[in-house]
Amino acid sequence: MRSNNKNTLLKVVILGDGNVGKSCLMNRFVSNQFDEHSFHTIGVEFLNKDIEIDGETYTLQIWDTAGQERFKTLRTPFYRGSDICLLTYAIDDKCSYRNLQMWKNEFLYYADIKENVQFPFIVVGNKSDVSAEEREVSQLELETWCNENSITSFIETSAKTANNVQEAFKMAVQHWLKLESRADKIDAVVNDTVDLRKKQSDNRISCCIGSGDE
Repeated sequence: MRSNNKNTLLKVVILGDGNVGKSCLMNRFVSNQFDEHSFHTIGVEFLNKDIEIDGETYTLQIWDTAGQERFKTLRTPFYRGSDICLLTYAIDDKCSYRNLQMWKNEFLYYADIKENVQFPFIVVGNKSDVSAEEREVSQLELETWCNENSITSFIETSAKTANNVQEAFKMAVQHWLKLESRADKIDAVVNDTVDLRKKQSDNRISCCIGSGDE
């Protein structure tokens, strides 16, 4: 969502199963705090944080959604108007990884994203601080799923150690910018084509008028 103000306001929704660390990611990014014993989100919560990229400031309105099925009716109305979606799973929870497809489909449906429209999804594998023995999802599995779903932006993070958390949100904005730039170029081409046709049409009319006068 573009704003007439100095800052551009972007609505970011974080989706994923309960206990993958969505609230911890948001709090680490916004206030650089981590609470290992934080409670599950009930419904939705949001926080704002400014981020600067290439000299431009963007205000991220980050919506943390409850991952439990019983909160579905509370969270889905907030999908509309989103600019970016973080699909989140926990590296030590294979089930949360398998549910990425469900979360992606739910978002597309309730956000009313039209078919064939490219949307800035970012896949985040949280809890990268776990030991090799605790890890249940490999980086290769992450890359494979993203390739199968035509998602080019993905990253592993740790809200606990702050590893790659800032980078994840920066990547999200950069991906949004890339798609916005591409959309603007397409719009420019379409408008130019329309203008050319209009000029050709005007020329034909003047030519016909001239022939009639003779």
